[in-house]
Amino acid sequence: MKFPRAMKPERSDREITLDLTIKPLSPHFGTEILGANVSAGGDNVALAVRQAWLDAGGLAVVRDQDLATDRHIAFAQHFGPLFGNPDEKPLQDTVSIYMHPDHPEIYRVSNQVDGDGKPKGRKGAGTYWHSDVSFREQPAGASILSAKQIPQSGGDTIFCDQSRAYEALSKTMKGVLTPLHAIHDFEVIAHSQYTNRVLVADDLKGSTNRALHPIVRTHPETGCKSLFVNPGFTSHIQGLHQDESRALLNFLYAHCMQPEFLYRHRWQKYDLIIWDNRCLMHYAVMDYPDDQPRYMERTTCIGDRPV
Repeated sequence: MKFPRAMKPERSDREITLDLTIKPLSPHFGTEILGANVSAGGDNVALAVRQAWLDAGGLAVVRDQDLATDRHIAFAQHFGPLFGNPDEKPLQDTVSIYMHPDHPEIYRVSNQVDGDGKPKGRKGAGTYWHSDVSFREQPAGASILSAKQIPQSGGDTIFCDQSRAYEALSKTMKGVLTPLHAIHDFEVIAHSQYTNRVLVADDLKGSTNRALHPIVRTHPETGCKSLFVNPGFTSHIQGLHQDESRALLNFLYAHCMQPEFLYRHRWQKYDLIIWDNRCLMHYAVMDYPDDQPRYMERTTCIGDRPV
């Protein structure tokens, strides 16, 4: 039997199939998985990790995964179709320039440059609260980030559980929010985060990077409800005056930022982190110097349309 998140019994360390050890990352959400071999484990390991990830509210760290790029992609496909796949809708140009040249499903994050001065990946990626590509009609489901190089200190990633944040609201506020929809727009963050004005201008054309989503969405696999707004991409609430919209969004952001809804991850080399953009938002802390290399590879799954 599956329990709604609020009804789940107390979590504890436990053993599941394939000799995987599952430990809580925090008292409320997130799980640490030990003993997995994602590269060689095949479908059974991938499916066991996926279930543990769902059971933990959509956040899992799998330790000690020195993944080759092709094995990363193969593992990620157990979570859904991938952005970057030639058969799927392309990502915006401001992102696609950082994709792996031989594996377009892989988005590279790095503070380093190669021999000819080209960046090895996106520097300062995600240094704002957001849910990945929420400005698409079908925003991201799972994102899977593999840590290849990490700085000696710093570079943490903070996650916010928007399902627990929703659960903590009053019944009256839930009633206010349920019928409301918000516009998510790449333009909200584009000009402050990306310096190539030509690419930004191209990405802002048309409707691919602008979408209307419910403020409260229902997770298609767990049935849990969560808030679905974020400071990085949410422009405004449809049907409200600008000052009303801003006041309500600011209230929701402040509510979500309470410590009991947050988990801060201190990276270890070869960590593989999986988060669920359908119920979490995240923030990458860029507090490390350029002389401490940081290189990561990410796949992102195409989710379903929020309802």
